Amino acid sequence: MCDARWPPVLTFPVLCYNLPVTHQDGITIKGIRQGLLVRLGDGDWEGELHALEARLRASPAFFRGGRIALDVGGRSLSPEALKAARTLLAHYEVDLWAVVGGEAETERNARRLGLVVQIPSPPAPRAADTEEAEPEPLLEGLVVRRTLRAGQRLHHPGHIVVIGDVNPGAEVVAGGDIVVWGRAWGLLHAGALGDEEAVICALDLSPTQLRIAGHIARSPEGRRRNPVPEVASVRAGQIIATPWVGAGKKSRRFWKRRD
Repeated sequence: MCDARWPPVLTFPVLCYNLPVTHQDGITIKGIRQGLLVRLGDGDWEGELHALEARLRASPAFFRGGRIALDVGGRSLSPEALKAARTLLAHYEVDLWAVVGGEAETERNARRLGLVVQIPSPPAPRAADTEEAEPEPLLEGLVVRRTLRAGQRLHHPGHIVVIGDVNPGAEVVAGGDIVVWGRAWGLLHAGALGDEEAVICALDLSPTQLRIAGHIARSPEGRRRNPVPEVASVRAGQIIATPWVGAGKKSRRFWKRRD
């Protein structure tokens, strides 16, 4: 996994290159160093923008405040078509900063709108490193070694591991699973891109709000005196927390559904 230590506001932080997330609509989302790379499907432009809007509408908290580079897949696009994409993203508080993969006409029009048309490559490894190092596999996880305090936000399209606490008022949103090696007292949203099989694990799982895909719940009133490590998942349409294997207790703790 990628190890990250960033400034207080951690919305779309610098990421390791990770496995892309693709859904049935053909849109692929991948974390890059500058934010997110969104690759559209092969349909007509208007239809692909409708599909993108559906993704934005389904997971607004995940995308809000982020930066997107749009891979248009070899299309020749007019300034009006590019403006339509930028306006759509801006409506959901997302910044379109780059358009890549287009034909020469698309690149010219993108530059006129102040958009980047080529994403900078990561720095090449030093020769001394490449002689000894084995090639690393693509990774989709993000590790943050710090406590997240009120007002801090951490978003990532893959899995997230926080080695520290997530305090009330902090927010962690992941496209995959969330693991908190500490106290999870803030807002946690796993499977934010629609994955109902995502899980949330913590040593003390008492968040102000818990979300998995489109399911929303909250912790029972009051914190327990002797919390145990737990795993929250979706079962039969409800978010259920069960003790981690080896935690001792076998009973399940059900989360109250939030209206």
